[in-house]
Amino acid sequence: MSYERIPGLNRIAFLSLVFALVAGCATSTPTIDMSAEAEATFDGLYPIKGGSADAAWARPGMDLSHYTKIRLHGVGIEYRPGGETGRMSRSRTNASHFEVTEAQKTRFESVMREAFREELARSEHFTLVEEDGPDVLLITGGLLDVVSMVPPDVIGRSNVYLSKVGEATLVLEIRDSITQATLVRAIDRRAAERASGDFSHSNSATNRAEVRRMANFWARRLRTQLDEHAGR
Repeated sequence: MSYERIPGLNRIAFLSLVFALVAGCATSTPTIDMSAEAEATFDGLYPIKGGSADAAWARPGMDLSHYTKIRLHGVGIEYRPGGETGRMSRSRTNASHFEVTEAQKTRFESVMREAFREELARSEHFTLVEEDGPDVLLITGGLLDVVSMVPPDVIGRSNVYLSKVGEATLVLEIRDSITQATLVRAIDRRAAERASGDFSHSNSATNRAEVRRMANFWARRLRTQLDEHAGR
């Protein structure tokens, strides 16, 4: 069964599929898979085929035409345990990842929050609000398995060069703010890496810039797809 034949999906509901595209442009038209082989989630969502997020699901039969506002809600950030701690020597380390300090967590969470709020505030069709309502979509976002590739400070002068400063998995849900029913869920893993892909000198300014680049990518993709399909 294709999404065109599902009741309630003829006009606006293609917008429901756009949230699967927060990771980038899709290579084909996304559709909700309601075939006999498709497995629904515990809360009644079906897999989306053709999107470019690592995984995505949507609720068939919904109509998003009456939503005009968005409320953002963060649901937390989880960091990968077991990272190397302490000060490393001037020699190259073989550690797979490093412990994230409380100061780094605070900066990381601030960058992610600012990126999404600033991008969605630029929407041409949705207003960013702080209260729930019948015309409000609740966008909840969390980050899982956040990994830092940035080694701790070293004693004395030492040059550290990195191709990426870390990785994270974004879990994004779009809900009706009144009923709390989940309409769309998307999961995508992305690295905060240098634009050129080459090794570059690592410091607090460059590292923050790469994290912001990753956050901006997710946030901008969400905003532009929302505006594009709401305007159709």
